[in-house]
Order: sequence, then structure tokens, then C-alpha cells
Amino acid sequence: MTDQRVKTRRDVPLTPDLVRVRSDLAAAAPIVSHRLGDLSLDLAAGEEALWLFVRRADAGGIALRAAAWPGEAKLRRAERAGGELARVQIESALGEHEVILAAQTGPLPCLRLASTLRPSAPLLLPQGKRDLYPFDANGDPLGTRGTVEAVQRGLNAGLLYGELADPAFGTFFYFQNFTALNPYFRATGTNPEAAVGGIWPELGFRLPGRTPHIIDDAAPLEGGTNYTLSDARLVVRGGAPADERDSARRFLQMLGAAYRSIALPPTEYRDWRRRAEKTARDLGTAPEATVRHYGHRYVHPYTNAEYPDAMVQMSIVQALHEWGKWRGEPHPLEDEFKAGLGRFYDRKLETLRRYLPNVGDDKDADAVDSWYLYHPLLNLGKLALDGDAKARRLFLKSLPYAIRAARHFAYKWPIQYKIADFSVITESAGADGRGQTDVGGIYAWVMLEAFELTDEKRYLDEACAAIDAAVGLGFDINYQANLTAWGAAACMRLWRVTGRDVYREQSYVYLASFFHHTEIWESEIGLAVHHRNFLGATCLQDAPYMAIYECFDSFAAFEHYLADSGPDVEPAARMLISEYCRYALDRACYYYPDALPADAIADEQRPGNGHVDPALSFPLEDLYADGQPAGQVGQEIYGAGAAFIFATRAFHRIEEAPFDLYCDHFVRALERMGPARLSLRLDGGENCTARLSLVRKRRRTLPAVRIAAADGDAIRPDCKSDVRLDFLVPASGSLVVSWD
Repeated sequence: MTDQRVKTRRDVPLTPDLVRVRSDLAAAAPIVSHRLGDLSLDLAAGEEALWLFVRRADAGGIALRAAAWPGEAKLRRAERAGGELARVQIESALGEHEVILAAQTGPLPCLRLASTLRPSAPLLLPQGKRDLYPFDANGDPLGTRGTVEAVQRGLNAGLLYGELADPAFGTFFYFQNFTALNPYFRATGTNPEAAVGGIWPELGFRLPGRTPHIIDDAAPLEGGTNYTLSDARLVVRGGAPADERDSARRFLQMLGAAYRSIALPPTEYRDWRRRAEKTARDLGTAPEATVRHYGHRYVHPYTNAEYPDAMVQMSIVQALHEWGKWRGEPHPLEDEFKAGLGRFYDRKLETLRRYLPNVGDDKDADAVDSWYLYHPLLNLGKLALDGDAKARRLFLKSLPYAIRAARHFAYKWPIQYKIADFSVITESAGADGRGQTDVGGIYAWVMLEAFELTDEKRYLDEACAAIDAAVGLGFDINYQANLTAWGAAACMRLWRVTGRDVYREQSYVYLASFFHHTEIWESEIGLAVHHRNFLGATCLQDAPYMAIYECFDSFAAFEHYLADSGPDVEPAARMLISEYCRYALDRACYYYPDALPADAIADEQRPGNGHVDPALSFPLEDLYADGQPAGQVGQEIYGAGAAFIFATRAFHRIEEAPFDLYCDHFVRALERMGPARLSLRLDGGENCTARLSLVRKRRRTLPAVRIAAADGDAIRPDCKSDVRLDFLVPASGSLVVSWD
């Protein structure tokens, strides 16, 4: 599953499909034509397919196959619904096809081309053909030259981003809305893994088909039932990117245009405060959660399994620290878990080791994943910046080794190495042949924490060196989702500190790679119907699942990114990050085993990772878009910090009011304007929606409440109950809340 980044030649080899497509494109006769800015749009009927031609004068264009049929067919224009440019109905031997062409206007217009089929009888469809073909001024795909920068990976978003360079048509972005195809996937027993891709000039979506081994395996479509076979978006832009930063920014802009054109799944209020309380209780009382060594308590990474390690311990400590600040008093577990941190420190090497000195012989005590060295330091740095003197000392005395490691590997880290001598254990991942490409991002953040603590320029120089070393990786920068998110945050912080625009622009490279690895669709395949996956990031560059730790740690990184960004940030970046965080708050509740039916959880876990106990408020590590059982990896106690982070960001205490405030966007300003009046400001995407809830405090009654937007217009509640008032409000701008 590597990215395709190939510059084509004019002597593209023929394939049988390409021969047929060239003939059909040449024979296609327009039946509907439109203008959209400098683009001409033609729906044209070929001998065996209906095509959408998107042309720019003398610069070639893109052809999208809207529908295909065998033999003869009858086409007719049908009455358009609101906002549509055209609607065409087709009768063929397969049944009744319907094609819709629509456009969403804006700075980057987005075309929608959707196709449905109602089979005339039970129908078995083979795997489809690619549906996107660049063509030259003569309408020939063979006369083109271009570059494909990014294609779908695994079950992530069905996207393809490239440039038609000769002729100079510009960049194009293709997106397939898999959510609309769920009935087809369920009916045929297929899924859209790696369904969007191809080899120039045969690109785009290929409808998954099932090839039966015996006749009983056949999964036909039902006759008389409508199935969506494609719900494609196409965004085009003239000109060529100046560099990888400009290319990444274009990707975000074009993805943003496609994102705004799809129907978004609803979100719900999630009671992360209650989840945090239950999690704190289980951390404190469940014997499966912790183990004692050297007179101290350490957290098990998984339920009653695995050895304590520094990353796990620090992740829980820092999350508990945030929870204590929000509560107004420290939670006693914070100090208890901090007390044993010093045992991870190796005085000879002057660094934190992954394991305690007494780790079992079944572990290599010297082996460390590159990112594992820096993530505990990131959380130590957070505590130090909050005034924790012991954390500051441990953090600062661990930095010399952290810097030596970075310089030894020239800021390009392997997968795993020996901490004692830097000898490499695993150089690269088998999936893509690269090391941990985004470790420089989290390293840069650690160095920026050190710079903020000490004001020593050498740490700032280290941060710059790490980010500079990643230039050129482009869409290949993502190794692990949360590390990529911290890299984006580090770039934005570097821009704030240095004033150099190149770092703000480099943040878009990290963001583009992050969102390239997100599932921008809602799966209803198999057991996935019991949870949500929309806009979830797969945890590793080749992972088949979303993971809770990467989910909430990316959320935490993006909070910093948005706080540092200001008005100069690319609006599409702000919108996509805000939407990721909104859906993370909604989606993450399904990682907890008590939120899933028993048959949706794997019966066995990965060897050595313990078991799943639904009575414990610890999340499962893994959720799958293809409908596999959740929790195959294990119940992840080191991901238990999610509840504390989500609760402290989503809930806001309103003193001397009968309610607290919940919001699924980051609240950038909250000011009390009077005894029964407050103002707040949200900084999400323009024309997006946020969920704002007023949650009744215990033994209080909800009053009559009025919420008004910046223009003074009152916003009516979306839902009312005795315990909560829910509002859907603009995600960007100021709001005023007043009550009796």
C-alpha cells in the first residue's frame, strides 16, 4: 500500500481497457453541456458508457465514467431536482441507471457525479473498471503526462490527488463517497479497500466485485432495488504547485471542498465526565490495572498484561494532571503514579529507558522504538511547564541523550534501535521501506518545550533541524498518526516563534499526510454498524484499524495547532482539524467495551496482551471499518487518558450557574458578562456546525436560556430534556448565552 508518485511518459503502454476507453471517448456525443467558470462540462454518451468531460480550453481535461452498460441502451434527460445541473436516466439490459451531475460553487467548485442502478433481475457484477481518465487537447488519454501524488490507502478516504502537467490542465482531486455505497458493500459482501488508485492514465475508483469460488458464494444485487454504484466528487484547479508545501496546501483546500459537499453524519452529546470518573475509579481499584515494583505503583499497558513502560506511565500521569486541574484539585493517583518515574531513568546513559530495570528476560531491555524515546519527554515537558519541579529536573537531564540520538540518526530515525549504542535493530517498515518518518515532529515539539522552559536557543535550533530534515517526504511523512499531528503542531509553533512562513507552510505537509490516512466515510459493513468511524485516522501508515491512543493524542496536538495558528492559517486546514476533533469526541466512546454488543468484541486478544473486561472503563485499542470484531489487539489501559483529555476540553464549568457547558469544538474565549450572561468564541470552520449543550448541575433546575449568534439572531434548541439543552450553533464566531 505505497503511494503512487509516478511521472508518466507519452509512450504509455496500452491495455485492453484503455483501448476500449479511447474508442468510447472518441465516439461520445454530448447530451448536456454547461459552463463552470473557465471549465466546460459535457455529459456525453459513448457506445457503452456515459461520460462527464471536464475541459479547460486547449489544455485537455478529465473524463469521468458515470455509468456503463453492455449492448444497447436508451438514454433520456430527466427532470432535475434542486441544485442539479443534469439528471440522465438509462435503460439497459442490466436495468435502470440514473446519473446526477451537480456542482457546489465557491473558490474551488466541486462537481458531484452520482450513479445508481436498479437491476431488472438478480444481478452479479464483476469488479468494475477505473472511472477517471486524463486526456489531451485531442481527447486522447495516451497524449497526457502527469503525476499522481496521493491515492487511497487501505480503507481510508477514497481519494486521488494529482496533476495533469501536459497539457497544462492543472491539479485535480477525486473523492469517492463510500458512505453512499454501504448498501452495495453489504449486499455483495465487499468493501472498498484500496478501491481508488490506478496507473496513469487509468485512474480513479474501481467498484469492488466478488468473484465466487463456487456458485453458493454468489452475492447478487436484488432485482428492483436501487444501489448507488458511485458518488464521486471532482475538484480541479489551474496551474502547478510551486513545491511540496504548495502541493500540500492545495490538497487540503481541495479535500476541504469535497468534504463540504458530502452529507456529514450527525454527532451526539457524549458524557466524557462520567467516563473519566469511572476510569479514575478503575485505575485506582482494579487489580488488573496496576502492578507494584520497587514499592511504587505502575500501570499495566493492557489489562493485567505487559510490563510497565515509561510512555504508558507518563501518558496516564499527564492525563490525570489535566483532570486534576479541571476538577480544581489534584487527583491522588497523579502523585502515586509519578512517584516511581525515577526508576525509568538510566544515570549512565542519562535518559529514560522504556522498561524498568527488572523487566523480564523475554524483553530486550535495550530495544526502543524511536518515538518511544521522545513521547515520555513530551508529557514530562507538559508537567514541567505547569510548574512541576521534579518533572522539570527529570526532563532537562534527559535532553542531552535525546539530542545525541537525533544527531546520530541525522534526524531520520529507524523503526527500532539499541538504546545503549544506537545500533539499529529494525531499519524500516516492511509496508513502505521507510523508518519512523514523523519522529522528527514529536522531537521538535519536545525541543520547543525545552526552549520555552529555558530560553536556550540551542533547543530551538534542534527543533528547526528536525523539521528541516523532513522536507521532501511529502505524503510519505506519516508513520504514526499522533506523531504526524505533533509534527504539524511543532511547525505552527516554530512559525510563531521564528516568524518564518516556511514553517507554517510546512505544517500543511504534515496535515495533508495525516488526513490522507483518515476514513472520511461512515461504514455500515459487518460489525462496524455498531460503532462509528467517520474521520478516524488509522493509527499507522499500514494499519487496518483506528486506535484510541493515536485518536486522543492527535486531538491534544491539534488543540495546540489551532491555538498557535491565528488568522493566517489556511481556512481548509482549520476546518478539517476542527472537524476531526469534533468527530473524535463523538466517535471515541465506541472504543469502550461497554458501548458495544458482546458479539462485536473479539473473543481472543493478541498473545501477551491480556483479555477484555467490559466491566472496566478502559478502551479497546482497535476498531475496524471493514466490520471485523473490535479489541483484537487488546484492552488498552495506556489509552485510558482519553477520557480525561476529552472531558477537560469538552466541558466548561460555569460558576454560580445552574449548568455547565459542553461543546464539541475548542472554546477559544469564555467571558462572564454578568450574573446570568456569558460570551464565548468558537474558532472552527466557516459555515460548519458545532454542538453546544447546557448540562444541568446536580440538584439544580435548568432555567430558560437564550443563545444568540454574533448578529443577534436567537438559536433555537435542537433538543430539550430536564437535564440538558442541546443547540447546533455556528462553529466559527461569537455567541452570547443568557438565562433567567
